[in-house]
Amino acid sequence: MESISLKNISDYLNKTVSLKGWLQIKRGNNHIQFLQIRNSGRIIQVVVEKEKFSEEDFSKIKTLHQEMSLELTGRVVESEKSELGFEVILESYSILGDSIDYPITPKEHGTDFLHNNRHLWLRSKRQLAILQIRNELSYAIRSFFYKKNYVLLDTPILTGSVGESAGTLFETEYFDLGKAYLAQTGQLYLETGIFAHDRVYCFGPTFRAEKSKTRRHLTEFWMLEAETANFDNETNIQFQDIFIRTVIKETIEKCKTELKILERDVDKLNSFIQNPFLVISYDEAISTLQSKKEEIQWGEDINAERESILTDHYNGALFIKNYPRSIKAFYMKQNPENPKTVLCADLIAPEGVGEIIGGSEREEVLEKIIGRIKEEDLSLESYSWYLDLRKYGSVPHSGFGLGLERLIAWIAGLPHVRECIPFPRLMGRLDP
Repeated sequence: MESISLKNISDYLNKTVSLKGWLQIKRGNNHIQFLQIRNSGRIIQVVVEKEKFSEEDFSKIKTLHQEMSLELTGRVVESEKSELGFEVILESYSILGDSIDYPITPKEHGTDFLHNNRHLWLRSKRQLAILQIRNELSYAIRSFFYKKNYVLLDTPILTGSVGESAGTLFETEYFDLGKAYLAQTGQLYLETGIFAHDRVYCFGPTFRAEKSKTRRHLTEFWMLEAETANFDNETNIQFQDIFIRTVIKETIEKCKTELKILERDVDKLNSFIQNPFLVISYDEAISTLQSKKEEIQWGEDINAERESILTDHYNGALFIKNYPRSIKAFYMKQNPENPKTVLCADLIAPEGVGEIIGGSEREEVLEKIIGRIKEEDLSLESYSWYLDLRKYGSVPHSGFGLGLERLIAWIAGLPHVRECIPFPRLMGRLDP
């Protein structure tokens, strides 16, 4: 009999099935035992009724160890109490692999202990739910861009060019060619693709050597980046709005069970995405913060605490557009209505999540972008290929980058992004 996946359990109602999985936990008494069996990232209850087994076999079942791998045969029945809606009445079983002294027990464990055992912690009910949400969200993102006729363009991880601040790069020696860097963005390479395909995106790991220990930062994270030819900043903002609200809605629909496990207030999350997000200017943001007695001046960046003040004030996610030129990257287009600012926007999520998207219209004029590269004291030679894009058929274009883990944290209602990726890389953590 072929072993089934719990993802398809509804297909086997009232049928006898073979199920291979791991013993998550067990409970019961001298008359009945309940085995929580994990298979394909889901957990089902297997009911062991004493009268169906010999005294010896029932006693052996009572001594099964946590995380043993088992092969079970039983009948699938409906169960109102089950998160899956079904349970299995056990008929027979065999042990595939033993598990002695599994370190992560049902008792409380400290965060450091759990991260030291992250390779095992991934099996826990909460972590199963989080990674299922990550899986569904990643699929929704790729599906969205495919339907919008965007071409996936995989950008390099090793690069000789700097996209953001050089101080946040991991560097290494690259044979006889000098220094190479782990990419902190795929954007510069992604821009090349619009001249071939109009609409392109990349989705992969990104590395930033920021010495930050906040709950919103990882040194390695996944980023979705998109670039679109003939998009101005306003069109770019509207596109991001549709994108984010669409993928959140689809993930909520696919992950109802997982969000329930995480005790996420789905009604509250839905309320944030019912309507298009508010758009305010940087000037308005500074005025609002000053009205809240925040000691912030025009020209300063808006930190995490102040982002929370703004999302609380406006009761939801919002775009803040047209930041000062002095605090933004060289490739952002100067705002013709206020040369001290650039045509950009950050999407700020509520509930303490903060910035999840940074985007802008790109500077398409060769002379202006050369001037900005010089201002940042960057090497024109290193960007010669990038400058070619402005020499041969330059067009207005815009793009943005989304931090996947921060969006997961918002959807799942998690306090820290370190649970949103299978193996978090932090300032003080490189293992396992």
